[in-house]
Amino acid sequence: MTAPRQVLAGTTYLVTRRCFQRCFFLRPSRLTNDTLGYLLAVAAARYSIQVHAYCVLSNHFHLVVTDTEARLPAFHQYLDSLIGRSVNAALGRTETFWAPHSFSAVALVTPLDMVSKTAYVLANPVAAGLVRRACRWPGLWSNPASIGGTPLRFNRPRHFFRESGSMPEFADLPLVAPKAFADADSFRALVSAAFEALELAAREQAVASGRGFLGEARILKARPSARPRDRERLGGLSPRIACRDKWKRIEALGRLGAFIEAYRVALRAWRSGLQGVVFPAGTYLARVTHGVTCAAPG
Repeated sequence: MTAPRQVLAGTTYLVTRRCFQRCFFLRPSRLTNDTLGYLLAVAAARYSIQVHAYCVLSNHFHLVVTDTEARLPAFHQYLDSLIGRSVNAALGRTETFWAPHSFSAVALVTPLDMVSKTAYVLANPVAAGLVRRACRWPGLWSNPASIGGTPLRFNRPRHFFRESGSMPEFADLPLVAPKAFADADSFRALVSAAFEALELAAREQAVASGRGFLGEARILKARPSARPRDRERLGGLSPRIACRDKWKRIEALGRLGAFIEAYRVALRAWRSGLQGVVFPAGTYLARVTHGVTCAAPG
């Protein structure tokens, strides 16, 4: 049995979604960038998701978000479906767009984890050997200076979306700080410093190894059907929690383990026909599909 996903309101996540067979379906272009920015803004507003950072590479994307109302799976189902259909339409294809597994959502336990993973997301184009500076990445990328600033506005793309349809003419996307921080200024300063350190370290490592960077021109010329030459690593870890603090990580893993065990006990009782079964707080799929009763958080 696949371990159930615990979805609790107020949790901050590092989210990742990958394209089918690692193909470059999300290769940067004006149309792709505008479409993804617009859909992220629409989906975040629809499902009360706070966005802290994002980076869309050619075959996957990363988000750092806070799920304020425990609706992350619905948010991703909506977002991923519209991205897949609209970008497929722009590429003139109809086949599978996303990798067969679901999105990865890693819960970030402490403020330090939120800063470090946000910096990781923003430094991704440099760490991947694509551009020397992340701000030169031609795809959709959130500048840390925008955190707490004026919301970014994205107009509805002219392709795929009907002017007379239900989608709004434009959507605003604010970049905000997680509630664990006193204000946007403190979060932005910490993220900027951590991001700059990661970016510098990635450049120095590239120079030391003689690897170099792919560069904007070659990135933009890549065929959407192409994929990386290196072989994908199989059988790696798929974490659900990120926490640098050893003892807080142990506590978080203990809470997750207790949730999984309580869920399985409740599921067995519910399947046996027992009345009044209460599932643990954070139960998502059984709640939205079957209306099971869940314990209150806390």
